[in-house]
Amino acid sequence: MIGPLFAIIGFLWGYLVARRRGGKTLDRLQYGAGFAIAFGLFGTLLGIALARYLGAA
Repeated sequence: MIGPLFAIIGFLWGYLVARRRGGKTLDRLQYGAGFAIAFGLFGTLLGIALARYLGAA
């Protein structure tokens, strides 16, 4: 469940970055999607690593 949470956070962060840089709506959505993919992937890998480290089945 860490992956989707990180993806949501990444989308919001990307959206805000694009808004701060003066992007239009499609720019904001594209930044949000890119950040969501990157953060979601990181969160998924983090979840796998934590599960292996903590010994969850």
